Amino acid sequence: MFYLIRRIVFVSILLVIVVGGGYVGLRLYSVSQSNSLPAIQQWFNDVNSRSELATIRHGVACPDAPFILPSDGFIGLLWNDPAGPYTVLNTHTGIDIFGDGRPGEVPVYAAYDGYLTRLENWLSTVIIRHDDPLQPGREIWTYYTHMAAQDGSQSFIVPDFPPNTHGVWVTQGTLLGYQGEYAGESARPVGLHLHFSIVQSEPDGSFKNEARLGNTLDPSPYLGMPVAINGLPERPINCAAE
Repeated sequence: MFYLIRRIVFVSILLVIVVGGGYVGLRLYSVSQSNSLPAIQQWFNDVNSRSELATIRHGVACPDAPFILPSDGFIGLLWNDPAGPYTVLNTHTGIDIFGDGRPGEVPVYAAYDGYLTRLENWLSTVIIRHDDPLQPGREIWTYYTHMAAQDGSQSFIVPDFPPNTHGVWVTQGTLLGYQGEYAGESARPVGLHLHFSIVQSEPDGSFKNEARLGNTLDPSPYLGMPVAINGLPERPINCAAE
């Protein structure tokens, strides 16, 4: 009953915002539900403070966590995060890890053992199928993207995984590529980073649409660190057990 009341209140607030203030009001409300934007602005505007914001694991998993952090850097946007360019109606489906370096320099590694696929038209993206270590017998996928130059002129995925790669076995820590700034046909700058998410499987074993939050899982228990926006974790984000 309490959950239902909260849900009704939440929807009522959204209706007031959309009807009364329109898109601007929706944006303002969404920002109020996240603490990510100030830290992201600090990362880009104050280079000297980056060491204070970054999570550096060097490929070592958090205690009792099955996954390693796939790339070192500042964990900016979190899972289910409504901070811009997202809103409470369309939240972020994974985590964005902003690397301290230039495009093609900051390594990206496989978070866990599994079978890697890179579709024929994927310039900056790979996905890996795993037996879920937290729910054995269930298949899940880890998704890695933005590994290309901003203008699409160069992919930063390593040559071992060319387009049209299907079901190649990789182990945890395998080098997949390097962080980039590619955002497809969008003209919106995204900054150097890796977008990482955990995607559920369809009944036939294929991966679901990563762009929908309901098709993804909270990476927090897999990484052993609080990377969901719930609770508004401060940066840098560190292992929950340390």
